[in-house]
Amino acid sequence: MAGNVGYGSLPFSEQIAFFQRKLNTKTDAWTDVYGAAHDYEFMVAGANRDDLLADLRKAVERAITEGRTLQDFRKDFSGIVARYGWSYNGGFEWRTRVIYETNLRSSYMAGRFQQLMAMRETHPYWEYVHSDVVEEPREEHLAWNGMILRWDDPWWVTHFPINAWGCQCSVIARTEDDLRRMGKSGPDTAPPIKWVERTIGQRSPGGPRTVLVPEGIDPGFEHTPGRSRNFSGQVPPPRGGRPLPPEHLPPLDPLPTAPSPISPPDPLPEPQPVTPPDWEGNAIEEFLGSFKASFTRAAAFLDAVGQRLAIGLGMFWGNDGNPADYAESASFDTATALPLIAQAIQTPDEIWVQIVWLADVQLAVVRRRYLARFQVSGQEEPVAVVFEVGRDGWAGNVSTSEAMLQSLRQGVRLYQREVN
Repeated sequence: MAGNVGYGSLPFSEQIAFFQRKLNTKTDAWTDVYGAAHDYEFMVAGANRDDLLADLRKAVERAITEGRTLQDFRKDFSGIVARYGWSYNGGFEWRTRVIYETNLRSSYMAGRFQQLMAMRETHPYWEYVHSDVVEEPREEHLAWNGMILRWDDPWWVTHFPINAWGCQCSVIARTEDDLRRMGKSGPDTAPPIKWVERTIGQRSPGGPRTVLVPEGIDPGFEHTPGRSRNFSGQVPPPRGGRPLPPEHLPPLDPLPTAPSPISPPDPLPEPQPVTPPDWEGNAIEEFLGSFKASFTRAAAFLDAVGQRLAIGLGMFWGNDGNPADYAESASFDTATALPLIAQAIQTPDEIWVQIVWLADVQLAVVRRRYLARFQVSGQEEPVAVVFEVGRDGWAGNVSTSEAMLQSLRQGVRLYQREVN
């Protein structure tokens, strides 16, 4: 834990707004609200009465909005405990520090994340900063100190502070000129993420469970505070984190061979007749526009089953910040394929969901898969289109291979287009 540090002396509007939008959630254990759910829910472990939780929230909110110290919060906490006769776990000093520091620090960094996102066009690089006030620093956090990555590097998704109980690391925005003054020709390379299993909730009423977290990150902190509220941060990058060459979509990974089903899936609906839209100019801009997004604004698209999909420019940028140069050609290059990808998302024949194990990072991800067949005017063979999206990014494929499309009908089918 850190020394006697007072937060909140300089509260700011983004921090306050983030906290005030939360809803109160009664809990029996700290594991009842986990990870990014804290973006929307206020909880104090073991506070399972509405009136008790409401008063604890008021005390925390006063600390944030009025810049009250830990000592001030402890006075409020003592009064609340006496009023309700609440029996909480842990010693007084430890418990009050955890509630105070975690809420103030996470709301501060959520507000900071919003500020950094607003200035990412002029300050596209973020520097990880370890705080010297921490008495027992974690080796991993010390190793990340001074590392500079682009704002959209996937590493930040799981490593944007705070990253542990008592963590006081922060992030500074940097410009191109800053990097040159520091003798850098570009951003650093993010270290590989090693995922480790951790057991949590050993004493919770619901019993223990195992979670996967990056090494150096405490369970529950493997997310960016406030990111789930920032829709631009939910736009999936191209799978693999690299800008797409003109002739390719992000590649579909090989899928595990499906066991023979008890009965084969229903036949796919007949191909949908389409006339390719008259997209003039930049194909990426046209693709985004078909979902009411733009180069500067992400948009939410509700698919055929009501799932929200983030569409934005981040789908076409790599970790180095360079977009692909989408050139036209006679084959199914990316520019030619994008109109069909857009239509497959908007009017799919089927939507499937499947859990895929990524052996290289030892992580299971849920992927949603949109399948469609189109009879393009002027072409003899139907075109098979796949759009696949998950936590690890998006990938796509456009071909005339019926076998490829059939092989991807795995997992749980969420939707099939009705044919009149």
